[in-house]
Amino acid sequence: MVEILTPEQLDRARGAGRLVGEILATVRQRAGAGTNLLEIDRWTEEMIRGAGAESCYVDYAPSFGSGPFGHYICTSVNDAVLHGLPHDEVLVDGDLVSLDLAVLLDGVAADAAVSFVVGGSAQPEDERMIATTERALAAAVAAATVGARTGDVSHAIGTVLTEAGYAVNLEFGGHGIGTTMHQDPHVANAGRPGRGYRLRPGMLLALEPWVMADTDRLVTDPDGWTLRSATGCRTAHSEHTVAITEDGPEILTSAGAGSAPLEP
Repeated sequence: MVEILTPEQLDRARGAGRLVGEILATVRQRAGAGTNLLEIDRWTEEMIRGAGAESCYVDYAPSFGSGPFGHYICTSVNDAVLHGLPHDEVLVDGDLVSLDLAVLLDGVAADAAVSFVVGGSAQPEDERMIATTERALAAAVAAATVGARTGDVSHAIGTVLTEAGYAVNLEFGGHGIGTTMHQDPHVANAGRPGRGYRLRPGMLLALEPWVMADTDRLVTDPDGWTLRSATGCRTAHSEHTVAITEDGPEILTSAGAGSAPLEP
């Protein structure tokens, strides 16, 4: 289903997006060496509940997962890139962490992801990989204009990723979002311009470039959720929810400029 939001729903989507951005910014600020992934999940639960929002993940049970996810945020570390199931693991200096979060607030969902390195010992390749996903995301947002097609957005992402030397996996990518978290259209991380669904005002897209340092193949953990690079290489993931408007694409999931961190 491709959903077109009303102006009133779009206003509510802005609130959901702002909450997602602020939670991710708060967790990123608080997480460091010695933080347990289960602590991150607990902080996230407290902030979601404190805002009167609902988790999109706790009861989520798609065909590619193993039963309900059962947690509030995806915590993917080092060679894990997507759907990282929080578990009893303590972060150490130099870990590359990707956090992915979706919430429902006032009946509308928003979805975003951020990657960062714990502590002050980031390797140049980690920094380059994260920056590449962020540049690909910026290119995707710029391409997400009224009248463009999903293939134009996919092509923008894929061009940045491949020119940086990364192989692109097409199993998982961006998607429509609205009153539910995952909707049509699918937005692959590579594609042909001029193809696919034409973008219309009122659509929301969750755009999410992700890469693995030296492969495009995934393996699934025994937990049935966490997806890792097949070679054990490091990974990165960036995502925003974007509204398609007559005035141009609008990022909904940035943390408010100058806003204070939320209190878990």
